[in-house]
Amino acid sequence: MQGLIAPYYPWIVLVHLACAIVFVGAAAFEVFALEALHRHFDATTMQRIESAVMARVRRYMPFVVLLLFASGGLLFDLRCNGIRCIGDTRFGGFLLAKVILAFGVLGVFANAVWAGARGRMDACRFRHTHRIVLAMMAAIVFLAKTMFYL
Repeated sequence: MQGLIAPYYPWIVLVHLACAIVFVGAAAFEVFALEALHRHFDATTMQRIESAVMARVRRYMPFVVLLLFASGGLLFDLRCNGIRCIGDTRFGGFLLAKVILAFGVLGVFANAVWAGARGRMDACRFRHTHRIVLAMMAAIVFLAKTMFYL
C-alpha cells in the first residue's frame, strides 16, 4: 500500500494540515471569541448564538474530522512504515504521543456529539469541552512541529 500512496504524500499532508487548521481554528474560535461574547449578551441571546454556531459546525465538522483522521492514518503508515518506528526513535515516541492525544480529542469530540444529540450539552460542558480539545490540539501541533527537530 505504501508504494501506491507514497506519490500522493504531499497531497495527503496538505489535506491533513487543512483539516487540522479548520479543527483547531474552530476550537480556538469557540474558546477565544465565543466565550468572550458571554460578557456582552444575556444568557438567552448567547444560547441562540451558540446554537446557531453549533448547527453550522455540525454540518461540516464530522467530515473534517473524518478526513483529518484518514489522512493522519495514511501519513502515520507512510512515515512509520506500519508501526516500526514506535519506540525506536524520539520521532516515534513523539508520534505515538501525538496519536494518543489525537484519539483523546476524538473521544472528547464523540462524547460532545453524543451529549449534544441527547440534549445534555449545557453551557458549562460546552465551554470545558472546547477548552480541553483546544489544549490537546495545541499539544498535538507542538509535537507535530518538534518531532522533526528534537
